[in-house]
Amino acid sequence: MNEQALSQRRIRSLDPALANQIAAGEVIERPASVVKELVENAIDAGATELIVRVAQGGSTLIEIIDNGRGIHADDLALAVTRHATSKIQSSEDLHAIVSLGFRGEALASIAAVSRLSLSSSQDESGVGYQVEINGTAIDHQQVQAMAMQRGTHVRVQDLFFNVPARRKFLKKPATEFGHIEEIIRRMALTHFDIRFVLEHNDNIRLNLPVADSGELRFQRVQQLIGRQFTENAYWIDADSISMRLSGWLGHPSDARPQADLQFVYVNGRIVKDKTISHALRMAYDGILHGHQHAGYLLFLEVDPEQIDVNVHPTKHEIRFLNQREVHEFVRHYAKTTLAQFQTATTDLAQAMKVTPEQQDVTPQPRYQNQFNLHSSDVTPVAQVNSGAQIQSDPDVLNDFTSSEGQSAYRQPSQHYQAADGGQALQQYLTPLREDPVVSGVVKAIDQGVLNQTATEKVDEFPLGIAIAQLHGIYILAQNHEGLIIVDMHAAHERILLQQMKLAWDKPEFWSSQQLLIPKVISISRMQAARVEDLKPQLLRFGLELDAYGEEQVIVRGVPAILQKADFNVLIAQLLGDLDPNDEVLALQQKRDQILAGMACHGAVRAHRMLSLSEMNALLRQMEQTEFASQCNHGRPTWRAFPLSQLDKLFARGE
Repeated sequence: MNEQALSQRRIRSLDPALANQIAAGEVIERPASVVKELVENAIDAGATELIVRVAQGGSTLIEIIDNGRGIHADDLALAVTRHATSKIQSSEDLHAIVSLGFRGEALASIAAVSRLSLSSSQDESGVGYQVEINGTAIDHQQVQAMAMQRGTHVRVQDLFFNVPARRKFLKKPATEFGHIEEIIRRMALTHFDIRFVLEHNDNIRLNLPVADSGELRFQRVQQLIGRQFTENAYWIDADSISMRLSGWLGHPSDARPQADLQFVYVNGRIVKDKTISHALRMAYDGILHGHQHAGYLLFLEVDPEQIDVNVHPTKHEIRFLNQREVHEFVRHYAKTTLAQFQTATTDLAQAMKVTPEQQDVTPQPRYQNQFNLHSSDVTPVAQVNSGAQIQSDPDVLNDFTSSEGQSAYRQPSQHYQAADGGQALQQYLTPLREDPVVSGVVKAIDQGVLNQTATEKVDEFPLGIAIAQLHGIYILAQNHEGLIIVDMHAAHERILLQQMKLAWDKPEFWSSQQLLIPKVISISRMQAARVEDLKPQLLRFGLELDAYGEEQVIVRGVPAILQKADFNVLIAQLLGDLDPNDEVLALQQKRDQILAGMACHGAVRAHRMLSLSEMNALLRQMEQTEFASQCNHGRPTWRAFPLSQLDKLFARGE
């Protein structure tokens, strides 16, 4: 290699303009990135009105006008330099960030890849100051006086004009604008005290007034997410010593193929956090069909000192100091909320367009006040008998004018005898008694829930009274409001799964039974190497095994619960998935898979004819079972058809 070539490879400092362009690539990915950074700055400045104007998807023009506190004239030139900010002053401030922005990179990054004009005024004098940068070095830029109202006006033109490699990767204007609109939607869903206006090519696309009442806030959420979501979603409000979770959990029936209706905010910041996402997936586990994604709008509040938002330049990612605690908090309360509301009582009321009353209503502090919502201390579903009276609450939203709801639940037919329910369901579960794995569960059911209907007066039945069976697959039932159609196999499958889950933690389910002939299972070398480390965890769950060569294990004992399961596959999966220090999450998932399979094969099959007593017994059990509206695979177990809907089908009253 000649001397000239060697000299060209020497280390040099990059030109400041080039360095800024490279740094901008981390922050400014597309026009929506510009909008996000500038809107966050406006919110941090205390703006109550934000006007966003874009042209050609933001590639030719992005204009942000706010009425915030503004920037001092002497700071304008400094504001567009890298690492210049008013939001933090020392390293200690990084450990308790409350503003949306703090890195001091946004304006410098935007200025490096566009033609930027920054104007601002801090008072009502009508005089402001302006600085312009054209993607070049920004030292000694001249600040000029101009007429303007209090606030800040940022004008970004010709984005990536000096970085052709980035500009050619921009999508069509409609696509780029879609990303901008999504940013504004997500900002507007948590900043209700700000008016948002979004224009594209001189057409107003969004005009969201300040939402200073419960009704207006609810209307904004409904406009941005959709009426179906807000009408069916479940309100959650839970807190602990160190955190608070509030918002809406979408109904499983409203799940979508894409995860485009998931909004999570941590201390008002839009985040995409794997810990929270995984916790919510676990909360919905077993009640979503296929690969559907639930929708949710959730606000998590934590001590700013317990999170690190300085993880990525885009500030979308955060890191929790107490990650496991956050995961369990979100999973537990989301799961509990879904279990409390996912019953025949509440789901039927929604299907029949009747609002159940929420007893012991207590207002909640922060987001409660935003929506004037009431959250109820709902009795756990296992404690609610089928005769519980549920009335309507005409005041779920204080600022709404609501008519009093009509009760969807009426007196049962005199032809049905309550005492028959326990006997019928005992006969219904008889085939399962032959299976030693579930015989203990059946016995527990016999002694518990089944006998309640024989001793307690049953006044009302949300799922109605069975009147017929259709093709040995569906149960047809009627209540006062209309027709209920039940998939009997799917319903029985859910009942069995929930009963088995209740018995899962009982010691007899974990007792290991020695195999007469130990089994040798082939596994990978990596899995075999972990056997010794995982033996304490596996033994705790009744699995006795030892390494047997480099790619095999010998199984000497398995718990009774696994006698009907494919434990060969299960053991290989556990050896690959379990962590010596944290086996709970993986085992929980395996548990649900095992019991779901057992329940599916143990449930009554299609085309089996049932008596009316058996059908009614199944309906009564559904009314007392968590998540009874979906089978173990997430499919619906029943559908409701109000009389008004049936009348419309037959053109009655027209």
